[in-house]
Amino acid sequence: MARILIVEDDPQTAQAIVATLRDEGHDTAHAEDGRSGLVLAAAGDFDVIVLDRMLPGLDGLGLLTALRAAAVQTPVLFLSALTDLDERVRGLRAGGDDYVTKPFEAIELVARTEALLRRRAGPREEAATVLRVGDLEMDLIQRVVRRGGRRIELVPREYELLLHLAQHAGRVVTRTMLFEAVWKYRFDERTNVIEVHIGRLRRKVDAEGDAPMIHTVRGAGYVLKTPE
Repeated sequence: MARILIVEDDPQTAQAIVATLRDEGHDTAHAEDGRSGLVLAAAGDFDVIVLDRMLPGLDGLGLLTALRAAAVQTPVLFLSALTDLDERVRGLRAGGDDYVTKPFEAIELVARTEALLRRRAGPREEAATVLRVGDLEMDLIQRVVRRGGRRIELVPREYELLLHLAQHAGRVVTRTMLFEAVWKYRFDERTNVIEVHIGRLRRKVDAEGDAPMIHTVRGAGYVLKTPE
């Protein structure tokens, strides 16, 4: 269980975030404006801060700048209706660790928050060099993939897609999350590049009579899970 601070002035959005994170077993606190958020965040008692970009009194950038100046290094996930690339860059350069644009899916918020928690966990998490999901194994050093002992030859993009799915095994990963994690730029709804690459990856991972591991969740994204 992690302690997560949500600094969000919209009551409906804040309530939805709090409920989602609590359903995942996390302890949450909520501040409805920048100044009260700064007071809570400055104590350094939180594992992650979910911070709205536009806040009354003290905006998100000002709050984050004050935190970093005070040497508070708690990971910060920005939320914002501002979708311009320049705005996202400003947030990251101010010391933010990730950026989600509104509106967002609850599963994406949870996934990104937990990614920041894993990053903060430090060397113990980073020491693992083999990632396993059922009979699927990914050697993170040599970038070798096997399923049931069978080696799977993947091109770099397929490897990165599978890695992102494996890191979120059992959870739905949206097309937006995959695109931004693997292609490193903003997702374009008009492209079918995700579907094409997932199709190729599925034929390799779920080949030779193996039970399917990569599943499409209609209207949501994809999930990698151990066959039942």
